[in-house]
Amino acid sequence: MSATHGWLRRQLPGIIGLALVVGLFFVVRLPSASASERADIASHYAFTPMSIDLPGGYPQQTIRRVNQEYKHIDAWISSVGAGIAMNDLDGDGLANDLCLTDPRTDQAIVAPAPGKGQARYRSFALNPGDLPMSGTKMAPMGCAPGDFNEDGRMDLLVYMWGRTPILYLARANSFGLTAATYRAVELVPSSPGATYNGPLWNTNAVAIDDFDGDGHVDIFIGNYFPHGPVLDDSVDTGVAMNDSMSNGLNGGEDYFFCWEDGTAGARPSAKFKLIDNALPEKASKGWALGAAANDLDGDLLPELYLAHDFGPDRLLYNRSSPGHLEFALVEGSRSAVVPKSKVIGHDSFKGMGVDFGDLNQDGMYDMFVSNITTSFGIEESHFMFMNEAKSQADLKSKFAEGDAPFSDESAPLNLAWSGWGWDAKMGDFNNSGNLVVAQATGFVKGEVNRWPQLQELATSNDGLLKHPIWWPNVGAGDDVGGSQRMHFFAKSPDGSYVDIADQLGLAIPTPTRGIATGDADGDGKLDFALARQWAEPVFYHNDSPDTGAFIGLRLTHQPTAVSNPVQRGTLPVVGSPAVGAQVTVTTADGRRFISRVDGGSGHSGKRSTDVHIGLGADVSGPLKVVICWRERGGQLRKEELTMTTGWHDLNLDFLTKNTPTNER
Repeated sequence: MSATHGWLRRQLPGIIGLALVVGLFFVVRLPSASASERADIASHYAFTPMSIDLPGGYPQQTIRRVNQEYKHIDAWISSVGAGIAMNDLDGDGLANDLCLTDPRTDQAIVAPAPGKGQARYRSFALNPGDLPMSGTKMAPMGCAPGDFNEDGRMDLLVYMWGRTPILYLARANSFGLTAATYRAVELVPSSPGATYNGPLWNTNAVAIDDFDGDGHVDIFIGNYFPHGPVLDDSVDTGVAMNDSMSNGLNGGEDYFFCWEDGTAGARPSAKFKLIDNALPEKASKGWALGAAANDLDGDLLPELYLAHDFGPDRLLYNRSSPGHLEFALVEGSRSAVVPKSKVIGHDSFKGMGVDFGDLNQDGMYDMFVSNITTSFGIEESHFMFMNEAKSQADLKSKFAEGDAPFSDESAPLNLAWSGWGWDAKMGDFNNSGNLVVAQATGFVKGEVNRWPQLQELATSNDGLLKHPIWWPNVGAGDDVGGSQRMHFFAKSPDGSYVDIADQLGLAIPTPTRGIATGDADGDGKLDFALARQWAEPVFYHNDSPDTGAFIGLRLTHQPTAVSNPVQRGTLPVVGSPAVGAQVTVTTADGRRFISRVDGGSGHSGKRSTDVHIGLGADVSGPLKVVICWRERGGQLRKEELTMTTGWHDLNLDFLTKNTPTNER
C-alpha cells in the first residue's frame, strides 16, 4: 500500500497537469457545427460563379521583377497586387461596373459585371496617357472609385508601388465607357517627362472619406515598404525589410490629401492638398496593408483604423475641423486575462484587412480585422472587436480620454482562425438581418512548403530582420498557405459563426486578396467580386433563396463642378456619393439597423457606395429612416424619413429642400 501511495505522490504533478490540459481543451475548444447544421445554414445562401471579361493582348507574368536585394524572396514581394472594386461607373443606377488590378498583366482594368447588362461595353485597361511611367519598375496595387472632381460622375484612383497614385477622371463628353473616357492626372504634382522621377511610394492601403469635416472627400494613402525602388531589378540598394516582427515602425510614411478644387469638362481636373504630419510617427510609419474609415462616435468625423503588418494596428480618434486635420491614438485597456496582442493599439499581429459593421445589432459599430492564423505555421488570431460603449456619447467621452472600449470576441464567436487573412467584408447576403463575414485568405502558391523557414524567421532576432539578406528563400515554386480558401462565416442559431464556404462552392484552393460587394442587378441581393493573386478574378452572382426584405439607399450630393452644355448620350450626371453619411433604420417592431456610405475601406477590395441593409423576413409597415450627413461646407444635417423597403435614390441637397425621394 505504501508503495502505491509513493507512486501516486510521484505521479501527482503529471496527473494534475494532464487533467488541466484536458479540462482546458473542453473549455477553450471552438464550437463545431455538424455537417447537417452547416448544410442547413448554407441552404439560405447560393452564389453562381461567373467569369469576368478581361482585355487581351497584354504580356503575362507569373512573378515580379524585383530589386536585386529582394531576388531570393521575389515570390514574397510578388504576393500582393490583386484588387477589385464594385460601383456604378456609367451612371445607369446599378453597381454593375468593376475596376480591378491584375498582377498577371500589371494593368488596372474596367470591366462590366457579368450577367445582365454585360454587353454595355467591352472591358479595357486604363491608359495613363502622357503621365511619366517606368515600365516594370512600378505596378498597380488597387483601384478605388470616387467622384474626385465633384462633377457628379464616378472617377477612379489607382494606387501603386513605384510611384504616387494616379487619378482617372471621367470626361464630361464621353459616350459610354472606354479607355478614352478617363483623363489621367497626378494626385501628387510631378516633373514632366516620359520617365517617372517622382517619389517612390509603395502603397497598399487607401481610405476615402471626409476626414476634416468640410463636406468634401479626402484621401488617405497608407504605404507599406519604405519609399524606394522595390520593383527596380536594375539596382541592389535603396530597400529594407521590417525592423521587427512585432513592433515594426520603419515602413513607408502615410499621407492625407484634402480636397481643394475640381473642374469638369473634356479635360477634368482635381486638386488635393498633401498633408504629411497629421498622424503620430508611430502610426504613420507602420507597414500598412489595410485601412478603414468610419464615424464611430456620432460627430460625422470618421475615425481611422490602420491594419499594420509586423506590429500594432492603430485606431485614430478624429478631432479635425475644416481645413485642419488632427488625430489622436486611442488604445484598449489590458487586464490580467487579456493578452497584450488582443488589445487595440498593443497587438503584435500581422494586420492585413479591416471592416466595420454592427455585428450584434446594438446600434454601435464593431470591427473585424484579418491577421495570420495558420495552424503549424503562424497561428495568431483574427480580431472581432466588439464595441462595449453604452452609446455614441459614451464612446466619444472614452475616446477623449484615450480609451478604445472594444474587446476581442473572435474566439467565442468562432471567427478567430481561418488562414493567412487579407481583405474582409461584412454584409447581409440573404437579407436576414444578420451580417456575414466574408474573408480572403492564402499567401504564395507553389509546390515546396516554406512554412518551416518562415517559422524560423518569425523567431529570429529583430536586429537581422530589416536586412533582406537574412530572409529565407521564398521564390518561384515555393508555397506558403497557397491552398488556403476564401471563407464565408454565417451566423448560426446559437449566435456563433460557421464557415460555409465549402458548402457554397466558394472554397477554391487559390490565394485570394480583395473582396468587393454591391447589388449588380438591382434585385436587392448583395453580389460580390473576388480578386485572386496570380489567378483570374471571379464574380459571384447572388442567387440566395427566400431572402428577406431590405432597404437600399443611393445617397448623393449635387455636383460642384459643372460642365455646360452636357451632350445627349454622354455619361449622365448622377451626383457625387455622399461619402460618410450615416443611416439608421428602425422597423415597426423596434429593431434597429445601421450602415453608412463607405468611400472605400479594407485591403484591396472596395464595396459600392450604395447603402444596403437587410431587414429579415418579418417586416411590415413603414420604416423610420434617419440620415445624418455633412453638407458641402461642413454643416451637419439630420433628416428623419418614413420609407418603404426596396431601392431609393436620394439627393441630399434636394432633401434639405423637402424634395420627395425617388424610388427605383
